[in-house]
Amino acid sequence: MNFVFFSPHFPTNGADFCDRLKKAGATVLGIGDAPYDALDGRLKAALSEYYRVADMEDYDPVFRAMGHFIHKWGRIDRFESLNEHWLELEANIRTDFNIYGTKLDFVKNLKRKSRMRAFFRKSGVETIAQRKCSDRAGAMTFIRRVGYPVVVKPDSGSGASNTFKISNTGELDQFFRDKPEDVTFVMEQFIEGLVVTYDGLVNRDGEVVLAASHRYDQSVMEVVNKDRHMSYTCFPHIRPAVEEAGRKILRAFDVRERFFHIELFETRDDRIIALEVNMRPPGAWMTDAINYTFDIDVYAAWADMVVKDAAGGPYEGKYFTAYASRKRHLHYLHSHEDVLAAHRDKIVHHQPIEEVFSRAMGNYAYQMRSKDQADLREAVAYIHAEKA
Repeated sequence: MNFVFFSPHFPTNGADFCDRLKKAGATVLGIGDAPYDALDGRLKAALSEYYRVADMEDYDPVFRAMGHFIHKWGRIDRFESLNEHWLELEANIRTDFNIYGTKLDFVKNLKRKSRMRAFFRKSGVETIAQRKCSDRAGAMTFIRRVGYPVVVKPDSGSGASNTFKISNTGELDQFFRDKPEDVTFVMEQFIEGLVVTYDGLVNRDGEVVLAASHRYDQSVMEVVNKDRHMSYTCFPHIRPAVEEAGRKILRAFDVRERFFHIELFETRDDRIIALEVNMRPPGAWMTDAINYTFDIDVYAAWADMVVKDAAGGPYEGKYFTAYASRKRHLHYLHSHEDVLAAHRDKIVHHQPIEEVFSRAMGNYAYQMRSKDQADLREAVAYIHAEKA
């Protein structure tokens, strides 16, 4: 299999995906904007060839890179980045070169929140009231129907960037004064609850071969807008209601041979409400949280599924895995050395976060695992404890 990995150097776990693809037997070809000499050593070893382009947003050089690869290596079987930002470019390349995977005629359904709702309705999973938010009159019509507060967010994209809770007409007016003209927004009813995820791998027959679930302890929107720290937990077992909703949504979208990351609201009155889908690996350190929770190599599981159509598993959850971040500007009660001394037995990884991700993920983070969830909750509280 000839596999072109777009942007293999960023994020850094691209090296893990490329390494496992090579070990599974694929010929891995890379396209990126980083100089070859700057690539991670493992990534260099995994790539049979690397084609550097000056600007990855410029389609023509990427198109020419594909022409070069086809001339030299023959037919290209897959083109992936596993990165939300490149979904449309991936689909464009697959369409132009007739490569397996999501094409241009479907990709907007995976990228635009306004289009996802039709698939949520098709799945039968409850979804959030929503409408396009292009002008104040339309927004007021929606607010008269659902009431304050509401949430506005970009129609396209992931994360909580440019996402705001609006609680009154003053905040609504401020939003319309400040909103970027080149971004299309949607407005949604505010849901009181926490985000829980359904993550995993679906094979080329549409069967789920690996599934996991995380739950955030805070609203990511609040974390970003208030510049706070965050935490979440990967669970060894998935709540049946979350699994049922996740599988219904996957069937509605009918995606094949992909990672999936579905976000749902879990409300205080125990309702499960569809929020959005992302057909890529979960963000933050969640792929590694799956590894720690199941004691597996999810990078290899994905590569084997793609290259060998292997089912893998069965995968059995063994641990709770928690992520807890810190923000540089907050004043914590316990030092980094205190954290290591008190919870070294549970900490499986810790390191600074790249600045580009730090607004949501924090400036420094700890990943911990334990068979005792209460033990992990105590560690997260210890890390997040602030001076009075």
